[in-house]
Amino acid sequence: MTDRDGRDARDVRETYDRIADHFAKTREYPWPEVESFLADRDADVALDVGCANGRHAELLAERAGTVVGIDVSRELLAEARARATERAFDLELVQGDAAALPVADATVGLAVYVATLHHLPTREARVASLDELARVLGPGGAALVSAWSTAHDRFDREEGFDTRVDWTLPGGETVPRFYHIYSPDEFRADVDASALVPAEVFVSSGNCYAVVRAEKQ
Repeated sequence: MTDRDGRDARDVRETYDRIADHFAKTREYPWPEVESFLADRDADVALDVGCANGRHAELLAERAGTVVGIDVSRELLAEARARATERAFDLELVQGDAAALPVADATVGLAVYVATLHHLPTREARVASLDELARVLGPGGAALVSAWSTAHDRFDREEGFDTRVDWTLPGGETVPRFYHIYSPDEFRADVDASALVPAEVFVSSGNCYAVVRAEKQ
């Protein structure tokens, strides 16, 4: 990664360490798109990239023998550990970068990578992270990828762009977070530029989604 990527990765980590407690409290329920994706799938090993407080890892635990949650924020990993302990589901947690996954090749049968890709600072890093997902997916494995989109009604633009989106803590303090807001065409282009093979690409609730598998099966 470039120096800029490194600085921005630290920025994302420090931001989410700072807001982790409040963020986790507002992220109780899984997304319906994730529930739909997982409804008829299972695996020996599942992966949640950008697992945050573990709300989607909890769903994966119902579908896989082993679930690994990866996040750049230690404080969010602590929130995920607390959730797993409280709700009695097994979860292995690792601090790591989505653009350099600490996971062996072709070992994952099922993965979710939601609301994380858009935090990576450059197109190079974002495509590299999709390549990493392809690397760790095993034969027959599938993943769901999502990112914020210009299709959301909060944005009045058609082309993808970089921005900062404030998180407001109790008491009114705001913490800026880096986002790359994808246009649907740009999202499809990045998926196509990676080693992933898209089975389905769609927009739902203002987010871009792709159901993908590894290129080499």
